[in-house]
Amino acid sequence: MKIGIAADHGGFELKEQLITYLKPLGYEVEDFGAYKLDASDDYPDFIVPLAQAVAAGKLSRGIAVCGSGVGASVAANKIAGARAALITEHFSAHQGVEDDDLNIICLGGRITGYVAAEELVLAFLRAEFSGADRHQRRLEKVRVLEKENLN
Repeated sequence: MKIGIAADHGGFELKEQLITYLKPLGYEVEDFGAYKLDASDDYPDFIVPLAQAVAAGKLSRGIAVCGSGVGASVAANKIAGARAALITEHFSAHQGVEDDDLNIICLGGRITGYVAAEELVLAFLRAEFSGADRHQRRLEKVRVLEKENLN
């Protein structure tokens, strides 16, 4: 599975840890930056290209990290086709994929520990969209909203 990961300075250390963790598990990880710790960088500069790649189908899933995970979630969700959520517990990590076809997990580098982040990311990556009619219907409503708001 090819996945992408991006972080600003607030998520830089967690991003680096997750790359080191995921590659030996067989995940192909594309790093969208930041490539060095820079306290003056801005999360949209890294999160938006990641979200665009996921929405375009170039990546199966994405991992977006900033200090709290909130900004990463806000930025990623501005891209049509990106379905991102700040995840802080195991149930939502897999349920978001199973029911809502979540394709980007957002984490807080300053609030999520390494072991917890690893568990959340694995639950997210291993989950599959159920494709149930009710979930398809809801996603179609989201797609309509995205098309209406392309202005």
